[in-house]
Amino acid sequence: MTSPHQDNADGLDGWREEMSSAYLYRRLAAREDGTRKTLFLDLATAAERQAGIWSDRAATSGGALPGSFTPTLRTRIVAWLIPRFNPRTLRPILAAMKVRGLSVYRGPVGATYSQEHVDEAGRHRGVSHGGNLRAAVFGVNDGLVSNASLILGVAGAGSDSRIIVLSGVAGLLAGAFSMASGEYVSVRSQREMYEHQIDLEREELNLYPQEETDELALIYAARGMSKEEAQRLAASMTSNPEQALDTLTREELGLNMDQLGSPWGAASTSFLAFAVGAAIPLLPFLIGGSEYRLGWSVGLAGAALFGVGCALSLFSGRSALLSGLRMLSIGAAAGAATYLIGTLLGVNLGN
Repeated sequence: MTSPHQDNADGLDGWREEMSSAYLYRRLAAREDGTRKTLFLDLATAAERQAGIWSDRAATSGGALPGSFTPTLRTRIVAWLIPRFNPRTLRPILAAMKVRGLSVYRGPVGATYSQEHVDEAGRHRGVSHGGNLRAAVFGVNDGLVSNASLILGVAGAGSDSRIIVLSGVAGLLAGAFSMASGEYVSVRSQREMYEHQIDLEREELNLYPQEETDELALIYAARGMSKEEAQRLAASMTSNPEQALDTLTREELGLNMDQLGSPWGAASTSFLAFAVGAAIPLLPFLIGGSEYRLGWSVGLAGAALFGVGCALSLFSGRSALLSGLRMLSIGAAAGAATYLIGTLLGVNLGN
């Protein structure tokens, strides 16, 4: 496997990354207090020590480092965001900048943490599947609302059934492909970021394993463990190379590959979910043979929206009836607005 720093033997990239991390840790510490402030200050010091390892490597290889550290524009932008946004919101950005200790925002480490960690991958797979199901329900809802609104807008303009069918099919395909491409790019980008950070962790674990163990112990201590217990658990977790990499990725960077599915799987799920939702209000026009096609379309879309709202109550824990009625009212408002706009445009355009 190619090392992230292999093309820079003098350690300049590694030195710069560690110094950037230290710079951002101090920005995080400035907005925190208590154990979190202490954690990020300690991590900043640790990052500067690790930067020294890269500096020594540069000296050994005959390379030269800059006289002082100057943050890049990207680092400065992230530093500007830190005091203005909750770090929980910034976790993906901070992880991409190789800022560790982000799992501290998940809460305390319990006494049974070791067993929880053993079972964690299985639980996250369940969460991932649940998230995909929830995303599929929302995809159906997006297809319903957008295509029903499109059909009502075109119908309001006075177009005949052929134009409505053409518009509905175009809306279905355009929306489904847009959803699929967006999901693919999103999941693929996340996976690439995760894989890059894991490669960096693997390299650093090989270069300075004790420093990585010490950092992990700092994180455990910040999450409520005693220093002795934190050091003992960190040493245990990093004793096996593969387990160490998995633990460091989860705890230092707050990353979990198990939470991400396949980019193609996410794209196909989004495409199908949107297409199913968008096809429902279009069905009466595709079947034909009735003068009440628009009424049937509105009725089917309304029933489906109510059903989607009831389904979403499974994730929110709220009343299925109220959730269904809320979704129905939102869809009805969107449909009524587009029908009115279509009618006004139809009149003004002479239809």
